[in-house]
Amino acid sequence: MISGYPHPALESILKPTYGVILYQEQVMQIAQELAGYTLGAADLLRRAMGKKKPAEMAKQRIIFVEGAMERGIDEDLANFIFDQMETFAGYGFNKSHSAAYALIAYQTAWLKAHYTAEFMAAVLSADMDNTDKVDEFVHECMDLGLTVLPPDINRSVHAFTPVDDGTILYGLGALKGVGHSAIDVLETERQANGAFKDLSDFCNRIDLQKANRRAMEVLIRSGAMDGLDPDGNRARMLHELPAAVQAAEQYQRDRESGQVDMFSAGGKHVAPRRIGHDPLRPWTRLQTLQAERDSLGLYLTGHPVELQADDLRRFTTCFLGQVGDRLPAEKPRDRRGSPMTLAGLVRAVRRRGNRGAFVAVEDHTGRIEVALFDETWALYADLMGKDEIVVIEGLVATDDFSGGYRMTAQKVMQLVGVAQTAAAPDTAAAASAVHG
Repeated sequence: MISGYPHPALESILKPTYGVILYQEQVMQIAQELAGYTLGAADLLRRAMGKKKPAEMAKQRIIFVEGAMERGIDEDLANFIFDQMETFAGYGFNKSHSAAYALIAYQTAWLKAHYTAEFMAAVLSADMDNTDKVDEFVHECMDLGLTVLPPDINRSVHAFTPVDDGTILYGLGALKGVGHSAIDVLETERQANGAFKDLSDFCNRIDLQKANRRAMEVLIRSGAMDGLDPDGNRARMLHELPAAVQAAEQYQRDRESGQVDMFSAGGKHVAPRRIGHDPLRPWTRLQTLQAERDSLGLYLTGHPVELQADDLRRFTTCFLGQVGDRLPAEKPRDRRGSPMTLAGLVRAVRRRGNRGAFVAVEDHTGRIEVALFDETWALYADLMGKDEIVVIEGLVATDDFSGGYRMTAQKVMQLVGVAQTAAAPDTAAAASAVHG
C-alpha cells in the first residue's frame, strides 16, 4: 500500500475525496484503470452495483479480478478493491447529483435558519397528504420554538401559512376528509363576502354539494369552526349541524327558485334561515384532543399524557423531554444505559420479524423509541396497542445514530395498574422523590 492507497493507481482517482470512493464516476475510473474496462463496460459495472443483483455482481467480480491480474495486480488485492467498490454502492451518487444535492442542502439550511416559519410552513405543505410526516414536522416546529395554530375557517387556506416569525397557521388541506373542492369553495366565498359569522351563516353561504356534511363535521372536530360558536362548543355545533344544513338546503332551494317572503316589504327574497343555540355540555378535554387526533391525525393543542401529568410525576423518573437531563454527563461503562421509569402514549409499533419490536412512545414534552426484544416483547406485546398510555421500566442511553435517546424495555405496565400501586403512601413518596 503506497501513501495510504491500496494501489498507486487509485491515488489520482480518489485524492479529491480523501481516499474515499464517493462518486459513481470513480468506480468507473477504477474499473478502467485497474482492470481494463471500456467506458461502456464500466457503466454496466456501475449499474450492476446500483441494483445489487448478486448473480450479476459475481459475474462482474470475475471480470474485474481477471482484468486486474492481467495488469500485474495481486488477486487478493483485486478482490479487496472490488469489495471496497461494492460497499460504495450502498451510499454513492454520481458527481452531478452530489453537487446539486449539496447546493440544495445549503440553500434549505440557510432558509431554515433565517426564515424558519416560512420554511417549515412550506415543508408541512409539501407533505400535507402524509399524516405521519405532518406529525413529525409539527413536533420539529415545536422543537424550533414555533407555534402551530389550529385551523381556522376564517383565516386558514389550503396550505400551511406563516403568520409571523414564530407562528404557523394550520392548512385546511391537511385535514382528513376535507377535499380540494370544499376548501376552494370556502376560500372563494370568504374572499367575496367576508368572514363567516356563525354555523347557520356558513351553511347558508357554502355550496353544500361541494362542502358536504361530512366535511363540516371534520372542520368542527378539528377546531376550525370554534369561532362560529359563542363558546367554541364543538359538541353543540355537531348537535346543531343537521338542522343547520337542512335549513340551509331549504334556503338555497328557495333562493334558486326565486321565491319571495310573503311577509317582507317590497317582495324581497326569503331571508336566510338561522338556528338557535341549544344548551349542551362541552366536550371534556380528552374528548377534544381525541377529536383533533381523528381529524388532524395528531394531537395539536395538547396531549392525553399531559392530562395524567400529576399522577405520572409520582411514579416515573421524568417526562420524555427531560430524559437528557437525567443521563450522566459522561457515558457510563455499561453502554446499555441508565435505569429509568418512563411513561407515554404508544404512537407506532415497528416489528422486527420474530425478534421483537421498536415502539415509538410520546408524551406532551417529547418522544423516545423503545426496543422490546424477544421475551420482553412476548410478555408485553398485548399492552402496546396504539394510543395506549403505558409505563416502561428499562435502560435509557444516547442514540449516537439519531442524536436522540433510546430505551431498552425490561418491564411494561398499564397506566391504571401502576397508578393503583403508586397510591400506596410509601411507593408514591419514593417515586415522587425521583422526579425531584
